[in-house]
Amino acid sequence: MVKAEIIVIGSGIAALKTALEASEHKHVILITKSDIRDSNSYLAQGGIAAAISDRDTVSFHKEDTLTAGQRYNKVKVVEKLVEEAPSIIAELIRSGMQFDHDHDGTLMLGMEGAHSERRILHSHGDATGKYIMEHLIGCLKNSSITVIENVAAVELIIGEDDSCIGIKTLDKTGELVTYHAEQTVLATGGCGSLYHFTSNSQTVSGDGIALAFKAGAKVRDMEFIQFHPTLLFINGKAEGLVSEAVRGDGARLVTETGRPIMDDVHSMKDLAPRHIVAQTIFSYLQRGEKVFLDISMIKDFKKRFPTVSSLCEKSGLDLQFGKIPVAPGNHFLMGGIEVDEWGQTSVPSLYAVGEVACTGVHGANRLASNSLLEGLVFGNTLGQLLANMPARSIPEEKELSKSSCQFTFLPDFTTLQEKLMSEAGIVRNEAGLTRLKDYLETFNIEELLQMEVTALSIKEITKINAIIVAWLIAESALTRTESRGGHFRSDYPSEDDSQWLENSVILARTDVKNRVKGRRLDEYIEA
Repeated sequence: MVKAEIIVIGSGIAALKTALEASEHKHVILITKSDIRDSNSYLAQGGIAAAISDRDTVSFHKEDTLTAGQRYNKVKVVEKLVEEAPSIIAELIRSGMQFDHDHDGTLMLGMEGAHSERRILHSHGDATGKYIMEHLIGCLKNSSITVIENVAAVELIIGEDDSCIGIKTLDKTGELVTYHAEQTVLATGGCGSLYHFTSNSQTVSGDGIALAFKAGAKVRDMEFIQFHPTLLFINGKAEGLVSEAVRGDGARLVTETGRPIMDDVHSMKDLAPRHIVAQTIFSYLQRGEKVFLDISMIKDFKKRFPTVSSLCEKSGLDLQFGKIPVAPGNHFLMGGIEVDEWGQTSVPSLYAVGEVACTGVHGANRLASNSLLEGLVFGNTLGQLLANMPARSIPEEKELSKSSCQFTFLPDFTTLQEKLMSEAGIVRNEAGLTRLKDYLETFNIEELLQMEVTALSIKEITKINAIIVAWLIAESALTRTESRGGHFRSDYPSEDDSQWLENSVILARTDVKNRVKGRRLDEYIEA
């Protein structure tokens, strides 16, 4: 058994920022199931939003965030995000982070969808996430933080006082190691790779959400998933992200014949909020019409967007034709583990930060380039809180009832991805969501929640976690009988403010028994 004051699980921007701040006064162990550079943050092409120009204000940034979130956001948390953004950026620059500049030496500020002003900072064009992460990794190497890579957190440990007292981990050889900690932080990202089409790292599969839910933490807003409108779409496969900054520089979404598709849909046309653009593209694809991003008007495209250009070339696409085939895919989870503005979950001494957490800051749909900002702002807050937290004695581990039942069948991961994409994707309805929920419940959700996993392989545990998170998405999407932001129900196509503007779908482990139907796999197949 290993003891630490603080354990942070994850390797994205929120994990690193939290760990760095906490390490000012505490011994921190950072654990990630892959390489430290394997995260959504590292892949982030877009940029980071902050109201720092003379034309911009934090009030404008706040209003854009609320508008994109369909007014479902928690206003106090949004205010915290936008008000702290300029100082967070200034701190990054002071510590050596380099952002792109215009020819006159001023910071280059880009435009993206649903923003009213140019406020997006970039680094090396479309590689902002990579260079911020490299900067933070450099800071990490100069800290006292212990970094453990290629080790998966498989179970949170609960103490006799019902607080979290650490984690159990497995490496690729199956070696089990127990870590006890005064405070534990989940910063594991969202659940993008559960979907057939996604911009996410394949390691981001919802593990943190499943771990927290099994340990008794509440989750909320799991129905709100942002589908990025423009993934590179080659031969029926999504090959990676084509940054929204491309449209910010003037690219247009067009049909194969060159007809613009967004002109009559929204006043902001190609820079409309992401859910509107994604739904529009999806409607064309459903009719069998291909959609392209016309980049012919962007000068020096390869120099301006080296990451996108490299992705296209690796996929065999000749950019000389000036058109990039695109399709929407899972990009970001607005929901997650319910936390307060400090990152505290409903389980004492268990915290969550970044995309795995749901503070309410994004509402029903995240504003472009607010995600890296979220990781920095809330990672900074949580890290400082932990750094100054009084020491606590770690109680004895609570004896929990565990199931050692043997399952004979777990789904192929590709099958699960396809079912989520088709039944809980860009457009949902009761029939499809019910089919998905019934299918998932054939694997006995209640037993999966209490299964002893430490004797299983990481691959099996990942599948179990994926089933649990998929069930949370299906149940939440069925419960919310309206359309708002990233959640579009074709059978309830309008927003219902009277019922849903102030109400959230919040699920706890104690709710599961009353929500499952308990069908067996053979019954599902016969049906």
